[in-house]
Amino acid sequence: MRTYLVLLFTCSLFWSCNTDDTETTSEPTLVVKMQFSDTQERLNNLGQPAGIPAGNAAQTPVVNGMSAHYIELTPDALTPLGEGQIIYMGEETNAGGEKAIDFEKARVVAHNENFMEIPLSGLAPGTYTWVRVSISYQNGTIDFLNNGALLQGTIASFLGYNNYISSVDINGEVVAVNENKLQGFWIFETLGQTFSGQAPEGAVTVPNPLFETSPIPQGSCVVTGAFTEPLVITGNESKNITINLSFSVNNSFEWQEVNADGKYEPAAGEQLADMGLRGLVPTHQ
Repeated sequence: MRTYLVLLFTCSLFWSCNTDDTETTSEPTLVVKMQFSDTQERLNNLGQPAGIPAGNAAQTPVVNGMSAHYIELTPDALTPLGEGQIIYMGEETNAGGEKAIDFEKARVVAHNENFMEIPLSGLAPGTYTWVRVSISYQNGTIDFLNNGALLQGTIASFLGYNNYISSVDINGEVVAVNENKLQGFWIFETLGQTFSGQAPEGAVTVPNPLFETSPIPQGSCVVTGAFTEPLVITGNESKNITINLSFSVNNSFEWQEVNADGKYEPAAGEQLADMGLRGLVPTHQ
């Protein structure tokens, strides 16, 4: 874990890891968008197709917003984490003690919304075949059963390695936290009431098809995906390039069933089993 943090904290691109990437420039830019797919293949931690384990059930949430802490383009499957082209690094803080992602300064975007924009001149010429994205936060709407009534609620999930959270506004309900929370912390809102908890270790699936050649640290949320076609940077680009990061949310909210009815029923003691994303397919245009 310590090695992973060193890699992230020593980003040294020409823009000095500046997260204010939204300025409009006259030169060609690289735009990165986030997309959430309910039909994209559902993968496990090894990047292989995965069903729902016996005794569990799952549903596809409606994702309202997501944020990333780190984005890296890599030339091949042998590139170690942190040695590719780092194009984004979110802000961190020691306000909660140990260094953590600063949620207050995180950029949360909706489906197909621009997440970041930087000058293309900052990218080293080369061919990039993979993308690594460290997801730090997602907000989604889910269905649940309570006393026989089917209701909806909103779950705010913190997926980063460590997250300093001053407060969270979830559907107008402001929840004060003011401390660090490890990966798997969640806040659930329904009917104006909020509940919070910590998912068990390992409850966040992080697909990495390169687990044999380029592993990621335990407790991180670095989702890895291959471009459908390699991204080639010549250094002479005259037009903008857009990277679309399509994340699978196909049955990504999973729980252990008590009543085998396929409905999430926390009042019956059904426990959250998985809250991670289920794959990444990056494309460019």
